[in-house]
Amino acid sequence: MGRFTLPRDLYFGKGSLETLKTLDGKKAVLVIGGGSMKRFGFVDQVVDYLKEAGIETKLIEGVEPDPSVETVFKGAEIMREFEPDWIVAMGGGSPIDAAKAMWIFYEHPETTFDDVKDPFTVPKLRNKARFLAIPSTSGTATEVTAFAVITDYSSGIKYPLADFEITPDVAIVDPALAETMPPKLTSYTGMDALTHAIEAYVAGLHSPFSDPLAIDAIEMVFDNLKASYEGDMTARENMHYAQCLAGMSFSNALLGIVHSLAHKTGAVFDTGHITHGCANAIYLPYVIQFNAKVCEDRYAAIARKIGLPGNSDKALTLSLIEAIRDMNKKLNIVSNLKDFGINEEEFNQKKRMIAERAVADACTGSNPRETSVDDMEKVLECIYYGKDVIF
Repeated sequence: MGRFTLPRDLYFGKGSLETLKTLDGKKAVLVIGGGSMKRFGFVDQVVDYLKEAGIETKLIEGVEPDPSVETVFKGAEIMREFEPDWIVAMGGGSPIDAAKAMWIFYEHPETTFDDVKDPFTVPKLRNKARFLAIPSTSGTATEVTAFAVITDYSSGIKYPLADFEITPDVAIVDPALAETMPPKLTSYTGMDALTHAIEAYVAGLHSPFSDPLAIDAIEMVFDNLKASYEGDMTARENMHYAQCLAGMSFSNALLGIVHSLAHKTGAVFDTGHITHGCANAIYLPYVIQFNAKVCEDRYAAIARKIGLPGNSDKALTLSLIEAIRDMNKKLNIVSNLKDFGINEEEFNQKKRMIAERAVADACTGSNPRETSVDDMEKVLECIYYGKDVIF
């Protein structure tokens, strides 16, 4: 038996932020990140709209990129003191992911992080509050997913919390917020969205419900990402919707080892912090080479959909890999970890540990090709040196 879960309501289009005026409630916390939403006036808009709805609002500010366990528990404590019946999270993936985790510990203060870091271990929510997410970036799609990535900086491990309980109740996908993204963020989040869609299309739990969302998202990214990066706001709007479609797909089909590796390398190197979208962009072509031995027909179907050349599944898959590499070049994203700046000695010291952690990551189980620690280490070596994956 399969399952397909999405938010109860999704509002989209310019001006959809105004939907906040229709909420029914008494108190809301608004969780935000480093301040860009304040600078561009969106925080004031949200607070004003909630006031029109008769809802008192308290801000939880300063959620850092790759939010920490400590940030989550601090936010949950504020929630317990204020007792909101709505949790509203606005910004990139970090504040929304952090707010999802805060929600767990607000409703279940006796729960520990260890209790929920394994997939599908979150206790029942919505006893105290409902959740509304407003994305400002076009990549993570956390506004529609059952995932939240939280970092334990004591170990350097990113944990993808995974449970349908943390799927938001309401998502507001207003492209006006995405217009504020700088070019580098546009490129990284766009490649994150592409990775979500491609991994979902080949993942072990892909289905007739997830496939159309994934394949359309892939086509939209290839049609719009470069122009969005260059500042075309119509393309920027299309990317905001494409990433949301990709999120609906992967939240149900799950992901693969591009994400396993990205989760376990992002915060581990002293010689360079690799943001999530950048890591996905670099790793994706190599993982396609690795996985093609078991699902080349799926990659070929993607290539056909976006009009790439090739008279066989193998040729089409090679065209897809080259198209992704070409996209990375156009977005000024390097092709390997050595060029990114990761020290070779540090890489060699940590590669086995990363491989072990990546195999244990929640995303590895849905990868189409079974992956051992040795396999993961070999893929990682190819990613570091820029070598083709041929095993």
